[in-house]
Amino acid sequence: MTSDAQITKSTTPPSIEFREGLIKEMPNLRAFAISLSGRHAQADDLVQETLLKAWSNVGSFTPGTNLRAWLFTILRNTFYSSHRRTSREVQDTDGIFSERVSVPAPQDSAIDMADFRIALEKLPEDQREALIMVGASGLSYEEAAEICGVAVGTIKSRVNRARARLAILLGIVAVPDLGRTSAEDAATGPGSSV
Repeated sequence: MTSDAQITKSTTPPSIEFREGLIKEMPNLRAFAISLSGRHAQADDLVQETLLKAWSNVGSFTPGTNLRAWLFTILRNTFYSSHRRTSREVQDTDGIFSERVSVPAPQDSAIDMADFRIALEKLPEDQREALIMVGASGLSYEEAAEICGVAVGTIKSRVNRARARLAILLGIVAVPDLGRTSAEDAATGPGSSV
């Protein structure tokens, strides 16, 4: 948790542009936090911690540089620090998460989304992270590379491998397979176009 001392340690008051930038990036931070943590409550905590860290360290931000990348880096580092701390804890001791996953979705789109999330979790962490940053969070390859501390080509390669692996995991052979219902598959056979 963040203490009052951490909140007030910055001696430079934040500029109006900085405050507006924080507010503008909150939805993007939340989306990225949800994709990392998989839980809305934990994502909200991550965003709050990120904003507090950014606010208290406003002096270390260089105006004119990429605020979004700086905030995403703080959020990512906060997530991994928290993840390392809790990695030894037993998760889902009372089976609540297992029950949620095993309940069938009432609509095809919900089932497709659940399948996508499961497939996404099967990706190697570096590929999943790159795909989420570029595909879901709307970051450019350059911004994602800066956040991860790797070359732009590495991010492009990770995203490409992640997309290819997702297609295999989801059984997508061709573009017409996207959005097909199980009834259509049963009637025409998987992989054929309707």
